[in-house]
Amino acid sequence: MTKNSPSATAQSWTGLVPVDDTALAVTDTGGPGVPVVYLNGQFATQGYWRRVVADLGAGWRHLTYDERARGRKSGRSADYSFEAAVRDVDAVLAARGVDRALVVGWSYGAFVGAHWAARNPERALGAVMVDGAFPYDWLDEAMEQRIRKQFRQWSRFLPLLRPTGLTPRMTADQMADCNIELGRISRERELGPVLDGITAPVRYVVASGSSLGSRGDEQERIRTSLDGVTARNPNIAVSAKVAANHGALLKKDFRAIADAVREVAALAGAGR
Repeated sequence: MTKNSPSATAQSWTGLVPVDDTALAVTDTGGPGVPVVYLNGQFATQGYWRRVVADLGAGWRHLTYDERARGRKSGRSADYSFEAAVRDVDAVLAARGVDRALVVGWSYGAFVGAHWAARNPERALGAVMVDGAFPYDWLDEAMEQRIRKQFRQWSRFLPLLRPTGLTPRMTADQMADCNIELGRISRERELGPVLDGITAPVRYVVASGSSLGSRGDEQERIRTSLDGVTARNPNIAVSAKVAANHGALLKKDFRAIADAVREVAALAGAGR
């Protein structure tokens, strides 16, 4: 058994993983279980996953980390791009001696997980997308201006929360740039082929209602794009449509997410 096998044993570890011009705060529970790497929402932290991790329990190897300038310990960077976020998955896995893993991503993290799984067919055991990675053209010039205005309004309050790790150590413009880039990545012509190319088992857990910054039924309309994805790629299906909204489902519907992880692992022949 090699150290990169999904069932290889590793010691629990918490520390900083150097990558590019920064370092990421990483927690690895170790153990012989299937490695599961959790990919956070755009400005969220690894702590959001604690209920999912607890529900799955010690039979799995859980890897969580805070992205650049997120949380209390991950360092700032000159690069907050989406491509950097995808590279960071490889950096964390390499630092912990993991070659093959099951990825679980919420919101922004679902997009990262989709790209990583599509680019690494031999390494992706599977993926769980939590209310994210919907191919939909929601970004236009008016929306871009709305995003920039919104983050500039929030910038008055964000510094008060930064010592707690609840908001990133980024400027309002940097956060807006990340959100706008996500809109471009979300476009059907961009994300559709990525999802169509995934060969590992994928399950979606879909929330209900709105998300932060959305209006009316915007978020529900975005979610309808998943119908075309599941029709085209037999590897992708919806595991659950839950009652909680986008911001609350990791807290209220964590069991549905844990069940989706178990479902994907079983499909991949790596279940615990």
